[in-house]
Amino acid sequence: MAKPDTDHDIILFDGQCMLCSRIVRFVIRRDPKKRFRFAALESEAGKAVLKQVRTEAGGFAGRRSRTADEGVTDAVLEADVKAAPDTFMLVRSGRIYMKSRAGLEVVRRLRGMWPLLYVCIVVPGPLRDRIYDYIARNRYRWFGAYDHCMLLTPDNKDRFIE
Repeated sequence: MAKPDTDHDIILFDGQCMLCSRIVRFVIRRDPKKRFRFAALESEAGKAVLKQVRTEAGGFAGRRSRTADEGVTDAVLEADVKAAPDTFMLVRSGRIYMKSRAGLEVVRRLRGMWPLLYVCIVVPGPLRDRIYDYIARNRYRWFGAYDHCMLLTPDNKDRFIE
């Protein structure tokens, strides 16, 4: 498994959620430049990434704003990390994006037509996140859950941080 570094964006996801695992596989297939690395939020690696970002940045980017589009304040992050399985996060250059904004930032860097979805950024963040929260609350019922984190294959093992 790979070590965290600043050359790659890191996607933090719920390792037991089947929808989240499908999204990770979806991103891997559409990321031939291997820009993204992955870690389950509940893993030690995921927790370490969050701690590292907080330490290096002296807090989280976007302290001046509580909106998802501006980043995350410490208080907001603390609340969301406690509810971590409902939160999809992207760490890029010491900044954390969450929920719908994280998803939009990810599709923006995929190959094919997927970056066109970034146009959804014009929808106000609170509205996008309400939709995100609705899906997150129902994801286990709709898509199921694993009893364990997704299994790595030799082809993608280097994409996950340890």
